[in-house]
Amino acid sequence: MSKGDTIIRFENLSFQYSEIKHILEEVNLSVRRGAKITLMGQNGAGKSTIFKLITGEYTPEEGRMMVDKGTSIAIARQVIPREEMKLTVRDFFLQFFKEKVYDIDPRIDAVLEVVNLTGHKDVYERTIDSFSGGQQARLLLASALIQDPDILLLDEPTNNLDHAGIDHLTKFLVDYKKTVLVISHDAEFLNAFTEGVLYLDIYTKKIEQYVGNYNDVLKDITARIEKENMKNAQLAKEIQAKKAKANQFAFKGGQMRLVAKKMREKAEELEEDIVDVRKEDKTIRQFVIPVQNDTVGSIITIDSFTVMKNHKITERTANMILRKNQHLLLRGPNGIGKSTLLESMARGTAKGAKIGAGVRVGYYRQDFSTLDFNDTCYEALKKAMAESGNRPAEDRIRSVAANFLITSDIINTKIGALSEGQKGMVAFATLVLLEPGLLILDEPTNHINFRHLPVIAKALSMYAGAMILVSHVPEFVSQIRIDEILDLDK
Repeated sequence: MSKGDTIIRFENLSFQYSEIKHILEEVNLSVRRGAKITLMGQNGAGKSTIFKLITGEYTPEEGRMMVDKGTSIAIARQVIPREEMKLTVRDFFLQFFKEKVYDIDPRIDAVLEVVNLTGHKDVYERTIDSFSGGQQARLLLASALIQDPDILLLDEPTNNLDHAGIDHLTKFLVDYKKTVLVISHDAEFLNAFTEGVLYLDIYTKKIEQYVGNYNDVLKDITARIEKENMKNAQLAKEIQAKKAKANQFAFKGGQMRLVAKKMREKAEELEEDIVDVRKEDKTIRQFVIPVQNDTVGSIITIDSFTVMKNHKITERTANMILRKNQHLLLRGPNGIGKSTLLESMARGTAKGAKIGAGVRVGYYRQDFSTLDFNDTCYEALKKAMAESGNRPAEDRIRSVAANFLITSDIINTKIGALSEGQKGMVAFATLVLLEPGLLILDEPTNHINFRHLPVIAKALSMYAGAMILVSHVPEFVSQIRIDEILDLDK
């Protein structure tokens, strides 16, 4: 098929996870070969589900999903499975090819350049577990790119990429001649290469197709909302007038009662014409992370730490004490060991860092592995509240959950079945209920809807305990009160 022909088609497609969790209802859409499309929608609307339907991991309940015959598809996975951690880089990439590949090393070089992961000596023989969490995320992205697929599916590809990494990826996608579908909340990144948007409405379970980039679509949606609101206001005025007249005529008796009845019927017809205006993406409510009350003096002391420099472990000295209401930003390039250092601090195993006795640690991991994926949302929140020393109270748990859009229809859902963005909401809700004395946050913006980020930044800025933050998003960091910066590269 030539460029422009349909490569993906959904016909009256419906999909649901359970009796109560419907994701898509009678969806029709088509994607043309060579198109570069953004998937938009609230956390939990079903963006990642669309990808799984395209790859065949999920099967529609009703309707059909068709991909042009012979089409190759590659998706950047979110996590590297444990069984692949001991693979060498060469073997890791070779597993994505059915046929023998003789020129794998130069292909690896090319994709590592795209994800800005170059300069590693003997990279082909290094094992995956020797890379940092951020570098592993880049390897996952590179594993999709190296396949040179007809359809490339990217789910939040800018997570863990610094500015240079995003620039490299953007250039690659601008030049890429094949079909690309991207889930991302990074407007600047999306506007650089996308030409159409599929908007998943979490309320109607439908998908709307728009032409244009991310900003164009936001303008279209805003204009439509304003137009629909104006129409509804006009109809509401007309309905009210007819009902008022119907009430007047009804009291006059005789023939007037028949006129009143017809007016009420006309009012009911007009009510049916009221447009179901799009409910814009809801934003989480303003929240406060309460601080552990019984902490005094130094909450964490950092005398030394280790970093990975030129592929060697190097120990460095520090002289840092964090007390209540002091916030530390941990800075450094990918691969230097930021996530490793945060994890060892959270576990209390960091040699050069000592947490005060009795201090509760609230640890937000970018992969959400602090949560038990077999727990329901309610169970995870109940555990956090119990850990705080407070007696778990259902009204408090449900109130905090609702603040983070964990509503009654999902609060009893297992965490493993949630979208990545929803897992992030559960993780923040647990921090509120935990009431920590020390807050450790590793890339807390990953997968989070952009509408929520200012609310989260405000809550972190107001946090009255000690806080250690790692984030590659300057715009987010700029909104948070930071008292100290520890640059691991200096």
